[in-house]
Amino acid sequence: MSTQNAPRRAVVVGATGIAGQALTRLLVERGFDTYGISRSLNAPVPGVTPIAADLLDGAGLDAALAGLEPELLFITAWMRQPTEALNIEVNGALVQNAIRSAAAGGTLRHVALLTGLKHYLGPFDNYATGVMADTPFSEDEPRLDSPNFYYAQEDELFTGAARYGYTWSVHRAHTVFGFAVGNAMNMALTLSVYATLCRESGETFRFPGSATQWNGVTDVTDSDLIAEQLVWASTDPAGRNEAFNIANGDVFRWRTLWPRIARHFDVPWRGFEGEPAPLSERMGDASRQWAEIAARYDLVEHDVARLASWWHTDSDLGRNLECFTSMNKSRQLGFQGFRSTPDSFFDKVERYRAARIIP
Repeated sequence: MSTQNAPRRAVVVGATGIAGQALTRLLVERGFDTYGISRSLNAPVPGVTPIAADLLDGAGLDAALAGLEPELLFITAWMRQPTEALNIEVNGALVQNAIRSAAAGGTLRHVALLTGLKHYLGPFDNYATGVMADTPFSEDEPRLDSPNFYYAQEDELFTGAARYGYTWSVHRAHTVFGFAVGNAMNMALTLSVYATLCRESGETFRFPGSATQWNGVTDVTDSDLIAEQLVWASTDPAGRNEAFNIANGDVFRWRTLWPRIARHFDVPWRGFEGEPAPLSERMGDASRQWAEIAARYDLVEHDVARLASWWHTDSDLGRNLECFTSMNKSRQLGFQGFRSTPDSFFDKVERYRAARIIP
């Protein structure tokens, strides 16, 4: 790292996302000169300098980062497309453009890329059908024999490292529990909104997923823990040129956690009963209901679509295979971060309540 007295400079791609907000918050706390790239000049974390840029406009991104000369680049963004071929094209280009623009000044020393467990489970087009790995998934598992935008992103990362001389790290997160304003890709907030809707309407808080997920062992990832591992790998020599899983470090069963969530929201609950009950099929009136709840409790967000992602939670809770990861690799190399999953969930609930996002 730089030995100069000036603060170390970091750029975060996807700074308004669930991981990006946690990461920028931690970077600012640790004294980094932090810049956040997103499609708008929105900066939900105080102390972050926002940069508005289209990640698919290479020339525009070059201009936006001209003269910035960062030491660290964190890529936490992706753009979902209707097919995996388009996912590969768009998300590969996103990484390529971000790296080229950040490296232009010759100061870039490390690039950290956040991906996820589709590395082991396969892409949206072929999800969880050709899984070869046994649980807990470990980082040395070979790639699946199918196109995958995570692989394309990694390949752009490796190509950039050879060209520009930086070190790199890859971070594979599971389902994320996080605190992020204006980001719906967050199971903790989605389930909190669902439980609130049930309580206010008198409905039962029913588990929406599969028997496998209800009864099986699984894990999740706290967004603050993601941030801690990203910064560790970017600043500790042990984290260089490695791929890491990032999960809380414990395992749990939804059949145990679900009743605890119900008690926390004071709502009756039901578990798995014969077949899944997807939220995306049952939340047709959620927009109207949430607008009424937000007005009743003077909440800051009246649009439920900005808070809950029904399809994303359905996808994670509907899987018909066991899914959890090994944290041994980063532990052995010195990263000892850990979260209790129940504590992680309820911490996020209380933070959303304090921010008047849920009642």
